Parts: sequence; C-alpha cells; structure tokens
Amino acid sequence: MKYLIIGGVAGGASTAARLRRLDEQAEIILFEKGSYISYANCGLPYYIGDVITDRNQLFVSNATTFKERFNIEARVLSEVMAIHPDTKSVEVRNLKTGELYAESYDKLVLSPGAEPIRPPLEGINSEGIFTLRNVTDTDKIKAYVSQFQGGKAVVIGAGFIGLEMAENLHHLGMKVTIVEMGDQVLAPTDFPIAALAQRHIRSKGVDLRLKTAVTGFERNEDGLKVLLKEEAPLDADVVILSIGVRPDTRLAVAAGLKLGSAKGILVNEYLQTSDPDIYAVGDAIEFINPITGNSMSTYLAGPANKQGRICANNIVLGNKNSYNGAINTAIVKVFDQTVAVAGVASKHLKAANIPHLVSTTHSGSHAGYYPGSEQLSIQIVFSPEDGKLLGAQIIGVEGVDKRIDMLSSVIKRGSTIYELTEFEHAYAPPYSSAKDPVNMAGFVAENIIQKRLQVVPWSTTSQIGMEDILLDVRTEKEYCNGSIKGAINIPVDTLRDRLEDLPKDATIYIYCQIGLRGYLAQRILLQSGFANVFNLSGGYKLWEACDAEKRLLENSGLVAQ
Repeated sequence: MKYLIIGGVAGGASTAARLRRLDEQAEIILFEKGSYISYANCGLPYYIGDVITDRNQLFVSNATTFKERFNIEARVLSEVMAIHPDTKSVEVRNLKTGELYAESYDKLVLSPGAEPIRPPLEGINSEGIFTLRNVTDTDKIKAYVSQFQGGKAVVIGAGFIGLEMAENLHHLGMKVTIVEMGDQVLAPTDFPIAALAQRHIRSKGVDLRLKTAVTGFERNEDGLKVLLKEEAPLDADVVILSIGVRPDTRLAVAAGLKLGSAKGILVNEYLQTSDPDIYAVGDAIEFINPITGNSMSTYLAGPANKQGRICANNIVLGNKNSYNGAINTAIVKVFDQTVAVAGVASKHLKAANIPHLVSTTHSGSHAGYYPGSEQLSIQIVFSPEDGKLLGAQIIGVEGVDKRIDMLSSVIKRGSTIYELTEFEHAYAPPYSSAKDPVNMAGFVAENIIQKRLQVVPWSTTSQIGMEDILLDVRTEKEYCNGSIKGAINIPVDTLRDRLEDLPKDATIYIYCQIGLRGYLAQRILLQSGFANVFNLSGGYKLWEACDAEKRLLENSGLVAQ
C-alpha cells in the first residue's frame, strides 16, 4: 500500500506516525510546503516573548528523524498543487527546484490546516504587519520586534492567539494596544467570564479597545498608523493580525470533494471525505458538534492529534474507529490568570434555541487555611430537564487546568451536574479542599434545578423596580466599601432578627460577595413566608466586574447582555 499525506504539524504528522506503527510494509510520503513538518505551534508566541528561549525546543520532529525512526519520507518545501481522484494521483511542486511531478496513492490524507484571515484593508501589506501561523511567521516577527525595544505594538483580535501575543509583546517591554471588533475578549466565553479577564488585562496597563473596527493602515517615516472607524489612529511599530482563521479547502474544492455548512471539508464518522480513498484531519475538516448537533470546525492541536490516530486506524484496519467530535476544550494564559472553556457557552446555546440554566460560583483553588489559595470563578450551563452538563468556563490564577479537564470529561460523556456533586477528587490542603470547586459548582447547580435556589444574572440589577427590594447581606464594612446602588444592608447573621423590616409581598433580590451568603439568606426568607426571593448569581464580585465593563461599552455606544 502507498499512503500520501498532505500537510504535517499535528494532524498530518500524527497520522503518518500511526500509519507506520500499524503497517511496517507500506510506502508513506508526507508533503509539507513549509520547512518544518512537526512543531509546537502553540508555543510560538512564548518564543517571540522570550519565555521560551531555545528555538530548537519548538520542534517535535524533522524530516531526518521521520526517515530514520519511522521510515517515512517527509518532503518539506513540497507543495501539492492538485489532487486527481480519477487517477488517484497528486501533482507536487518542489519549491526548491521548481520541478513539477506526479505521485500516485492508494489512500490519501488531507491535513492542510487553516489559513489566517487577512481582510482586504488598505495598507494591510505594509511592512511591520504580521500574522502568526507557523515557524516562518515566528522568525519574522521575532526579528522585527527586536528592533523596537520599548516600542508600540497593536494586536488586532482578542482571541486566544491575540491575547497570548499581547502578553508576550508586553513581556518584551512594548506598549500594547488590543483592538477587538466584538464586545468582549475570548469569543467562546460568555460576557461575565470575559469581563473578569478584561479587568485583569486592563490592570496590566494594556490599552484594550472593544467594539472598535480597523479600517486600514498607513505607513510613513515615523512608522505605522492603524486607522480606526470613528476614532483617532493608533501609532504602531508592529501590528499583529489575529482576526481568526479559515479552513484551507482549496485543494479539496478543486478535487471535487464536498464541503459542509461550516465551509470545512466534510468527513463522515471515520474521517473519510466524499471520496472513499481520501481522508481528512485537522483544522480544515468539519464535523457534528456533539452538544448542539450543528456542523463545526475546530482549530485545536488536541483534536487534530486524536483525529490523526483514528484516521490511520481506519485506513489500515478498515472503517471501525468512529470519531465522536470535539467539544472545544481550550485554555489560555492571560497574564497572571488562566481562562479555560469546554462545551458550549450560554450565548451560543441561546442562538441554537437549546434550553439551559446558568450557574456561577467562586471557590478557593485549594484549602483557604493553606497559604496561597486563589479564587476560581466557574460558570457552568446545564439542561433544566435532566441536568446534563453542556458547557463550562473558568477563570483563576491556579488550578484552572485540572478543573476544566474534570468538567470536560463530564461534558464529553454526556453526563450531568449530579456527577459533579459526587466527583471524587484527590484532596490535600495544598491542592484542593474537601469540597472541590467542581463539587461546589455541582451543589449549586443541583439546588437550582431542584428550585431550592433561584438565581438571576448580574444584569437583572438594572431592571429592578421601585417596589422591589435589593438586599445586600454582607457585613456593614463590606457594604460601606462598595455596594450596588439602591441596596439596603441587612447582614445575613442578623437577618432572622429583622424579618419584620421586609414586606413579605415584595420581590427581593439578594446579593453577597460571591453568592454563598446570599443563598443562606434566600433559604431563610423562603422558609419564613417570603415567596419571591432571588439570589444574584456570582454575587457582588461578578456584578462589579460586569458593571464596570458594561459602562465602558456604553461609553463606546454598546451595551453588553
């Protein structure tokens, strides 16, 4: 058998290595139009920022290693120009010599990846404007920014890569501005989690511009100017475009392969395209989201590696290994904090008309009496009928990674919030609490489903009527240090003695600092004859961050929901 693979890095390289482990006799050729077949593309921003100082650490493997260890011929600087399914062959151009030649195959694997979006803006090809997708881009950016120590950098786009680049350019001592056309950073998250991240970014002295559109670029002897719609231009020494990526489907389309509704290469459960002898993996494919049922692409290394293994299994052993899709579990370092997501955000569930409930909790990353505990904020979304966990988002300083992995496992298996209440974790004071933050998220979600706890989102405070009561149950000192306008203060510890101060026919909205005391106060009132009592989800901590970011958006003409 003869297997050809188009594209290396995560999907293509993992497919090739697995093919060899399963079939020692096969002829395997991998084509990569770049110079490198397998590298840590997730580490590229950190090499630019001098966090990773040894460039060689970025490379997982090379053509020589592939030949020596796997007997795979990896042809770098070799671009596949066309696929001919009728003759089961490809046309390849040797980019070093210009030679064009044909290569036949029995089975073909497409792993072309995705390409950065470069909108047709005036001046976008000016010197000093970069996208980051591969090692060549990295080398160019690193060499260029080294000329501007203490200079000005503008990062366009506040997704995962954009924020990583902003942090690393800041680490180099550059003055950084982030320009984002949307109303928040990190589009996969809901606004409350994004708001917490945005406040942290601003605290680092980064100029974060939301709901701001770039209209073009100008270059003169003083450097670059980033032109903004209805705002003054920004001066820049370097510009990083991190607007997003799109599946690279040019070869597939020319070969007559079918695309899906998300404009990726359509594959079946075996990662087989519309041509039975051609498979596809990685950023260029699309598949059914196991939660929403909608077709989607994902641009993550983890799924691409797993797809490569499954694809090779099916090629060699027959179509027996199904790919069950991805739930887009992802994590990003944002200066001193970490943000992680898994599953589907509330806003996207709303768009898909999927009923769900939302809960936000704040818990210590480990036992509070052991030094160094930091607060984790966890938002989960779940089905109101059976408690099926549909999505999770976390922001915190430490312990975010292991909690998102715990939650991701539950989501991927289609399990429920009830599993969270019984999740058995490894506990010692330096690592967790007897009730882990994941357990606490489950307890709160269970109370919501069973209607022992009625929560409202942070934005409800702007809709409270004159006849309603906003009740702050924190201590008097906390209340005096900052409260929501219009709130009255009755600390939860004195609430039982002051029930007569509250009219039983009023609608009462309770809040505390993070939600726990509000829940205790709600239980007291509900069992004392008060019928309409609601707890502000996430407490004052979440409201304060969201309200501050909301006011900034209002000043730019947009209100977040």
